[in-house]
Amino acid sequence: MYEPKTKETNNSVIEFIEDVENPKKREDAYKLLDLFTEVTGYEAKMWGPSIIGFGAYHYKYKTGHEGDAPLVAFSPRKAKVSLYFAPDDPHRESLLKNLGKHTTGKSCVYINKLADVDVNVLRSLIENTVKFMKESYPDNK
Repeated sequence: MYEPKTKETNNSVIEFIEDVENPKKREDAYKLLDLFTEVTGYEAKMWGPSIIGFGAYHYKYKTGHEGDAPLVAFSPRKAKVSLYFAPDDPHRESLLKNLGKHTTGKSCVYINKLADVDVNVLRSLIENTVKFMKESYPDNK
């Protein structure tokens, strides 16, 4: 049976951010914490050892694989800041065109620093992802 690695924990978000070595990344993490909290209305929770998530949903695939995940999240990693948005959100690509300097993975958007992106576009990405995920998974926690 598959056991998801990324689960909600009771670890302190503030302690995690305080342990971020790079002072600029730490400062950006606090700004992102405020922005995500304000936009989502959810309290920040640690997911696994290094992801700061907001809200949660339960997913179940046709394969039987299921678990919980945050609606949106971010992680101030050493190399870049990872932002987690729904890859299937129909508004994602058009918003990313106006975000600013970033790269993308399957569900992650990577930025070097907050100053590289348009915070209003980032706000829209957060809002749209939360809305999309709530519509996609109406049995949200």
